[in-house]
Amino acid sequence: MELSANQIAAMVSGKVEGNGDVMIHEFAKIEEGHPGAISFLANPKYTHHIYTTESSAVLVRDDFEPEKPVNATLIRVADPYATVAHLLTIAQQMMAPKRKGIEQPCYISEGVEIPEDAYIGAFAYIGRGTTIGRGAQIYPQTYIGDGCKIGNETTLYAGVKVYAGCVVGDRCIMHSGVVIGGDGFGFAPDGGRYTKIPQIGNVVIGDDVEIGANTTVDRATMGSTRIKDGVKLDNLIQIAHNVEIGESTVMAAQAGIAGSTKIGSHCMIGGQVGLAGHITVGDRAQIAAQSGTQKSIEADARLFGTPAMELREYGRQAVYIKRLPDLFNQVREMSRAIKEQK
Repeated sequence: MELSANQIAAMVSGKVEGNGDVMIHEFAKIEEGHPGAISFLANPKYTHHIYTTESSAVLVRDDFEPEKPVNATLIRVADPYATVAHLLTIAQQMMAPKRKGIEQPCYISEGVEIPEDAYIGAFAYIGRGTTIGRGAQIYPQTYIGDGCKIGNETTLYAGVKVYAGCVVGDRCIMHSGVVIGGDGFGFAPDGGRYTKIPQIGNVVIGDDVEIGANTTVDRATMGSTRIKDGVKLDNLIQIAHNVEIGESTVMAAQAGIAGSTKIGSHCMIGGQVGLAGHITVGDRAQIAAQSGTQKSIEADARLFGTPAMELREYGRQAVYIKRLPDLFNQVREMSRAIKEQK
């Protein structure tokens, strides 16, 4: 990639301030800038770096007002963070164009049609009755069981496993080690033993979903486990059977969602959060890292702690806990004084 600041600004509807002809050929953090790089300033705590960075250009907000001279060319945009994400996507497409064709050896069941612009990597397995969408990227050692549907422009990186009957929408990304459609954890007590409950449902994943490495989404006991459009799941997450996750919800690493829980849209769930089964989480709820709950959560709630509670209440309790040693000493001194008066 080699573009001028003017060309980049035109791509992102930005306004150039400074030398618009300076050439950009890579990205760099603002604190690690060097000539030929473009950086961005989105977090105010990094503002001091803009006066010393050696990057040739910096994306800043429209309303950014420098307190002293800046050597770098500024490209003013509405949202620098979203803009750099857009530019990185363009750069990725320029540097690593999509693959096409079928590598050998691999196994494609009879009757499965592979679009001309799709890619099937070596040692991949595609089961009977499966549909592969246009432009799909199926990397080596991927397993796709019988009767699956893989959407247009969807990427399954090396080692992804999609069990029989599962559906993955358009423009999804599944990173290495993802397992879609493994059996849900269903066992019935039977005279001191546990009898397996067959899991005969499937997993249905919407469009524009991204799932991180080694995350697992279990198939439903009956019906479907559903991951709706725009959901983003980090690495090492467990989604149990019959869970539903609403549109554009994001979830950080090591979270675990138990069976039949329903999560609303536009929720934010932090790392290592644990949600019990058969509860509901309302739209736009925010649950901080390492929180856990066995109760349903209302829409727009902001929770922290185990058991999870409103963020303000947690803050008050944290203050009380911090003061416990002093309070304990006060009570002990009061008790000693009372005894001395007797």
